[in-house]
Amino acid sequence: MSKDKKDIEILLIQDSKNRWTIPKGHIEPGETAKQTAIREIGEEAGLFHINTLCWLGKIHFKYRRLDKLVLMTTQIYLVHSLDPRETPTKEKWMNGIKWFKFADALDAIEYDDIEKLMLIAKKKIRSGEY
Repeated sequence: MSKDKKDIEILLIQDSKNRWTIPKGHIEPGETAKQTAIREIGEEAGLFHINTLCWLGKIHFKYRRLDKLVLMTTQIYLVHSLDPRETPTKEKWMNGIKWFKFADALDAIEYDDIEKLMLIAKKKIRSGEY
C-alpha cells in the first residue's frame, strides 16, 4: 500500500531488454517455491523485510536459450514489504526498478499472464482474502 494507504503499489524491475516485470528466478536445490520468491526479492530488489501473504498462481512461458526452446513455470506470490524505509536496489543486469501505483503497473507490465495475476492480487488485497 502507498504511504497514504489509498493505493496499492507494485514493485517492478526493468530487464536488460527494457521490459517491466516482477522479480523472479530459479528454484535452488532443497528450496520451496515460496522460499525462492523470498530469496529472489532480496537478491533482485534488495528488499529483505517482507511477508508472503498468499500464492496467486503460476504462469508458463517459453524462451530461447542458445539453440534450445526452454519451457519455464513460475509460481507467483503476493508479498507485502514491511519496512517503508527499505529502498529497492537493482542488480547490475537490470535497467530499472521502481514502485508503481497499481494502474501504472498494469500499463507498464510486459506480460499479460502476470497482469492477470496482479488483478487477482488486487482483489485479494481489497477483500482481505489473503
